[in-house]
Amino acid sequence: MLTNADIRQEAEMAGIKLWQIADQYGLNDGNFSRKLRRELPPEEKTKIRKIISELKEEKGEHVS
Repeated sequence: MLTNADIRQEAEMAGIKLWQIADQYGLNDGNFSRKLRRELPPEEKTKIRKIISELKEEKGEHVS
């Protein structure tokens, strides 16, 4: 089973790439990918979900 599958799926469904989340989170994409190898605690998942939501809103604003 893929670790943090819920986060990965939410990002994919929102059309957000993991590197975009990493950038907003303050990590490079390699470090963020390594972070996802182990199941994250709920508070970190909440932070990442907020980032996904913010990126999705920004993405929606750029579409005319």
